[in-house]
Amino acid sequence: GIRYALIVSGEIRINTYFVRVSMGTTAMTRIRLTSTLLMTIALAACGGGGGGGSGVNATVSSDPAEGLWQGTIQGGANITGLVLNDGTYYVLYSPANNRNVIAGLVQGSGTGRNGSFSSSNARDFVIGDDVYPATVSASYSSKQSFNGSVTYTNGRVASFTSTYDSTYEQPASLTAAAGNYSGESASSVGVQASTVAIQSNGSFQGSSNGCNVSGALTPRGSSSVFNMAVTFGGGACIFGTSTLNGIAIYDAANKRLYAAAPNSSRTDGFLFVGTKP
Repeated sequence: GIRYALIVSGEIRINTYFVRVSMGTTAMTRIRLTSTLLMTIALAACGGGGGGGSGVNATVSSDPAEGLWQGTIQGGANITGLVLNDGTYYVLYSPANNRNVIAGLVQGSGTGRNGSFSSSNARDFVIGDDVYPATVSASYSSKQSFNGSVTYTNGRVASFTSTYDSTYEQPASLTAAAGNYSGESASSVGVQASTVAIQSNGSFQGSSNGCNVSGALTPRGSSSVFNMAVTFGGGACIFGTSTLNGIAIYDAANKRLYAAAPNSSRTDGFLFVGTKP
């Protein structure tokens, strides 16, 4: 069983037993943050959850459920969800009553139409546990509310409510995001101290426990989101020399960068949270 489970853009069911789906990866460790704000990193998985992490500005039609959503859940947990214009979403969520700890990540793709949003390929990446499949059914009012439920393969259902956060409409700025960050990265091997240096043109280099990475951030249209491509340098890197595609968000008020990218099979992923002076 597990202690935390997903809710897309809205909720976590606490202390509920779920069927384990073994992915054969080492358990991830919770990431402890200094910020009291949970930011969502919504990713377009490479071959896993739709487009959007390609490193170029998106040109697809806008999904009517698009936006940044701040939510509440049963049991007192909090999540923030981001739905991209192509229906791809990715969510960071906390345990009950503790917004300073990230308990897991949720990623998938769905479709919004006539006030209804549905997704059949949600994946709940529970830090310290495993990956769990689910489906999502929700109702939305564009730029106002996003409410619904997540159903797991064992029949468990969790409901959520969330409201729109207009900071999504502030265009991402490479100039603002440029700088040297210190923080933590996470994958199936756990949490490690990391550093990342971002240039004003969006290129970046990073290092974590002997693993070097490089890549690029590209503003995603007029939203607050960056598309991200990150390439691992081999050696000590768990992802070898692979390139993962995802997105990042820069929290200007706290000078904090949130970045994440799943692998192509969505059995593991890379997460970075760091702050610059």
